[in-house]
Amino acid sequence: MSVFTHVARGRWAAWLTVVATIVLGAAVFGLPKPDNPAPVSATGLSDQWQSTQVERLQEQLPANDVQPALVVVSRTDGGTLTTADRETVTGQISELRRFAVNGQVPPPQIAPDGSVALIAVPLSIEGQEQTVETVDELRAALAGTPAALTVEVTGAPAFTTDLTRVFEGADSTLLAVTAAVVALLLLITYRSPVLWMVPLAVVAATEQLTLRAVETIVPAVGINLQSGAVTGIASVLVFGAATNYALLLIARYREELRREADRFAAMRTAVRRTAEPILASGSTVVLGVLTLLLSEQENNRALAVACATGVVLAMLSALFVLPAALVIFGRGLFWPFVPRLGSAVTEGRLWGRLGTVVLRRPASVAVLATLLLAGLALGGLGIRTGLSETEQFRVEPEAVAGAETLATAFPAGTTQPVAVLTTPTAVDAVTAAAATVPGVASARPGSTGTTVAQVDVVLTAEPGTAASDQTVRELRRAVVAVPDSAPPAVDGAGPFEGALVGGDVAAGYDTAEANTMDLRLILPIILLLVAAVLALLLRGLLAPVLLVLSVIASFFASLGAAWLLFDHVLDFPALDSGVLLLAFVFLVALGVDYNIFLVTRAREDARHTGTRDGMLSALRVTGGVITSAGVLLAAVFAVLGVLPLILLTQIGVIVCIGVLLDTLLVRTVLVPALVFLLGDRFWWPGRPPAVAHGGASAIPAPVPAHD
Repeated sequence: MSVFTHVARGRWAAWLTVVATIVLGAAVFGLPKPDNPAPVSATGLSDQWQSTQVERLQEQLPANDVQPALVVVSRTDGGTLTTADRETVTGQISELRRFAVNGQVPPPQIAPDGSVALIAVPLSIEGQEQTVETVDELRAALAGTPAALTVEVTGAPAFTTDLTRVFEGADSTLLAVTAAVVALLLLITYRSPVLWMVPLAVVAATEQLTLRAVETIVPAVGINLQSGAVTGIASVLVFGAATNYALLLIARYREELRREADRFAAMRTAVRRTAEPILASGSTVVLGVLTLLLSEQENNRALAVACATGVVLAMLSALFVLPAALVIFGRGLFWPFVPRLGSAVTEGRLWGRLGTVVLRRPASVAVLATLLLAGLALGGLGIRTGLSETEQFRVEPEAVAGAETLATAFPAGTTQPVAVLTTPTAVDAVTAAAATVPGVASARPGSTGTTVAQVDVVLTAEPGTAASDQTVRELRRAVVAVPDSAPPAVDGAGPFEGALVGGDVAAGYDTAEANTMDLRLILPIILLLVAAVLALLLRGLLAPVLLVLSVIASFFASLGAAWLLFDHVLDFPALDSGVLLLAFVFLVALGVDYNIFLVTRAREDARHTGTRDGMLSALRVTGGVITSAGVLLAAVFAVLGVLPLILLTQIGVIVCIGVLLDTLLVRTVLVPALVFLLGDRFWWPGRPPAVAHGGASAIPAPVPAHD
């Protein structure tokens, strides 16, 4: 481990490490940003998905870069539009023409019950920035509507605009809240007015360096980086992981300062002893998140690269930069609780007593802990997945409000018509077939090109609902049966059997299907990878299997507990279809960290006292730091709730609950109980740690401190 301990060899080496880090960081910030590759599709799905094939074929249609913004007008009192109201709506057409492609805006449509008027304004959507700017200007132009009328702009361009606004300023908000949470918890943990500043500064610098590195690395490997959710999750993960590693290192450094007169020698020992669990923990997280490279969705692949980059930098900062920064300041950094040579250990008494209780009745404790996890998991019975178009936001934007108003008087699918792509000669037959499908409100021919034609289909159900998904499935079965309806093949996608169904509604259905495929593929792979890392670390098989099973139990328990919270307290209609995969990846990768921290220390101490006493000692020594790390990581992930997307809130809450369960129940009670029950068999088939002669570790004799 000498490569990790050179930074603690003396003051000059420490200063050199800090200065070198600053130079390297500046170099990273100076790297040129490569051009962001074009996204593989609007959804991030490949050409193998029907909605992506439709997106490709639409490029052959006239005005393929045009989508309508829907201006929805209703009375504020909910009543029927009066003649004066309708004249006002008609009069707005001339103002709206300046936003429309070719200045053409069709006459307003009045709902059958007369309560809502709808104006479709065709907008150019060549670029996201232009779309957002145009929709903002359109909304501003409608601001002068009489107070008796409510005007809302919805439709695909409006949803794009409001989603963009969600992440406007999100990076700074997320950074400020996360830093404040970490600072508060570090201050509570160390009870020192000075010490907390050093790890916080290192962690914050690591997070900023990660975000800048990600801007270079992700596009460089050919993955589009455009989602604020990717950088938000990566930022939170780096803050949590880097702080956890810092807590582990500082706790061991404080322990060694009570044994060593020389703070540099104490740090060398601390780094040497914590390098293995930090590297094992970080490697587990890196391997875990890299399984997302197998995902069908480009955003998940971008998240894999971003998170892996961040965790690697977090490990490097904990093993190189933080040790150098700590030894520069000396023992006084811990004031007022300065660890003096030979001073009594005050930490761990609570965890020692708890370990003794578990040791007395390990079987009963293990059964009770397992029953508690199982009981929480039962809360997930009846869990619902899949959010509709209007349920994606915690804070309702105008596009959602407009869609809900529109759905009261028009078919709910009016905001997002389904696009059916076929040949020009089969348009009439495909239109007729689509119109007969249950759940279809209307089907009419749309844009026509040389070899491709589109049929616009409006569904009665709201986009993203189970009814909408069922209609998409039925529609695909109906139109594929129309003879000679297959459009020209997309490069690399192969020939089609018939007409294709796409558009935003079908793309949402395909995304949910892709999430299901990802779950089936990635979940077993990440479990095998984590088990392999644990087997190499612990040199056995039984311990890794038990630890992986404990993390799986913790995941299902956290999912059940979170669903009870979502369903009965927060009133969320369902889980987002992408939540299960991301929550599982992060919980398995992060949850096993605390077991690694505990069991590696237990193995180290078992060399002197035996397996059972080694676990008792490890629980006492690591109890405080691991609990602090778990609470901090849980709080950091909960910070994702400041962003008004239900997806991020749900991921944050599930991971938060799961980490707390791993920290306070699995690592504190269940795993020690299993070790106490099994004894040396816990390390099977590997040999138990050899007990040193005399049964106690050799601790250096106290000598006066000379810091």
